[in-house]
Amino acid sequence: MVSTTALRRILGRRDVLSGLAGLGLFAAGFSHAPVWAEPRLREDPFTLGVASGDPHPDGVVLWTRLAPEPLALDGHGGMPNLAVPVRWEVALDERFRRVVQRGEVLAVPELAHAVHVEVRGLRPNWTYFYRFRAGRFVSPVGRTKTAPAPGTPLTTLRVGVASCQVWWGGFYTAYRHMSDDDLAVVLHLGDYIYENTIPADGLHRKVTLPTEIRTEPWTLTEYRLRYALFRTDPDLQAAHAALPFVVTWDDHEVDDNWAGDFSRDLDVDPATFRQRRAAAAQAYYEHLPLRLPQKPNGADIRLYRRLTYGDLVTVHVLDERSYRDDQACGDGQQEDCAERLDPTRTMFGAEQERWLAEGLTGARTRWNLLANQVPMSQFDLDVGDPLPLFMDAWDGYPAARQRLLDLFADRPDLNPVVVTGDRHRHIAAELKLNFDDPDSATVGVEFGGTSISSDQDGEDLDPHSEVVLAANPHVRFMNHQRGYLRLTLTREQCRADHLVMPYVSRPGAPIAVRASFVTEAGKPGLQLDTQSRV
Repeated sequence: MVSTTALRRILGRRDVLSGLAGLGLFAAGFSHAPVWAEPRLREDPFTLGVASGDPHPDGVVLWTRLAPEPLALDGHGGMPNLAVPVRWEVALDERFRRVVQRGEVLAVPELAHAVHVEVRGLRPNWTYFYRFRAGRFVSPVGRTKTAPAPGTPLTTLRVGVASCQVWWGGFYTAYRHMSDDDLAVVLHLGDYIYENTIPADGLHRKVTLPTEIRTEPWTLTEYRLRYALFRTDPDLQAAHAALPFVVTWDDHEVDDNWAGDFSRDLDVDPATFRQRRAAAAQAYYEHLPLRLPQKPNGADIRLYRRLTYGDLVTVHVLDERSYRDDQACGDGQQEDCAERLDPTRTMFGAEQERWLAEGLTGARTRWNLLANQVPMSQFDLDVGDPLPLFMDAWDGYPAARQRLLDLFADRPDLNPVVVTGDRHRHIAAELKLNFDDPDSATVGVEFGGTSISSDQDGEDLDPHSEVVLAANPHVRFMNHQRGYLRLTLTREQCRADHLVMPYVSRPGAPIAVRASFVTEAGKPGLQLDTQSRV
């Protein structure tokens, strides 16, 4: 793991690996690079840590990236243009006395020497340890856990929810707390990186970065540098090493408020923007524990997918950026317009919308958990009329939202729980069949998780949250501090703990539960846990 002090050393080091030719190299499968058969790396290549993700009952995907100089300005992490053999092991104990699987994979320059190992043949609902070797170097040890087999009786599942981690906005202390939490899996709902220009002084990080790293990314090299910078954080690495992640993206992995082939910048041609999306998608895949079906083909990447935890929870991972229609009424916070009400407008695209409906109605679990990027609940942003709305959220796509809410109403046995990022706030809200009628039926609940560091320290109740709470009776709770969301699902209920910290502008903040809400199976709606403070 790389501390801020170590990061300064990395930025000042520009050693070049040499003397690598003529070492018995041969072609590396799909890679055009020859294989470095006996790598003699001079420095530790595991500076970005290890990770696991997308747990299945029989296995997980394991990830690392070889990068002895993670911020080398060519984006290759200080690695040569050679394919490097990487050995991996999975064991029942963290000292690797009981290894159950091992193998070897090539880290190739076409993927910035990232590796994704899809391990199969493991025991369901079981904890394993893993590590990698490259040359004489051994990676940090990671811990992961497989999912229970479909239909297996399961009494409890604890899930962490994270999003929105602007590196310069504060420290990732929430991840350090999360790594010590007793969680089965973490859902990351987007904004893993931010594409904005980084302040010259690194803001709270107090690290001076080269212009090539600070600039807004458009190319693959620039996106690789942005991911490498974020992944040097030791608390983020600790969480990835301790827990499997299930990830999807939102807007800042590419560009603020992008939609399909459309950039927020109106002067950007869609064909040019697809080139940017292709660079962003590849860098996203290279730096996260994703399976082969999620490997991008140019600008196209299929991130929507489904995971099952026994007979208790089905997780529907959504992608609300790649297929949506462009925002209505000019984007941002706007008054209403006819375009917003067009019944053909879609948030998911037709194929993903069918996929979700079929998955919900076909699920054989107690709960359906939707890993959602932007708020689904209606947020009237003014107590008076006419109501302004955020057109980038589901309020900009009311017909698509209504189709989903109608499905929830038709199938009360689905027990839908929507978890959301994006807003940098903890949120607890009831999903109404008609948001304009406070007496309308409640058909589900939405829990928003606050940001890891975006919006800096924040405050308990900011002016925006005060307006939302006053104008939207279905929104029961908001908080603007940093932290994460923890869900505990049982046969009877889903409990949401909103964990907050007093600051992120410096490291080491304590964490505590700010408020807890419960929804009961078969009884959509929210109940405040009176033992928590609001």
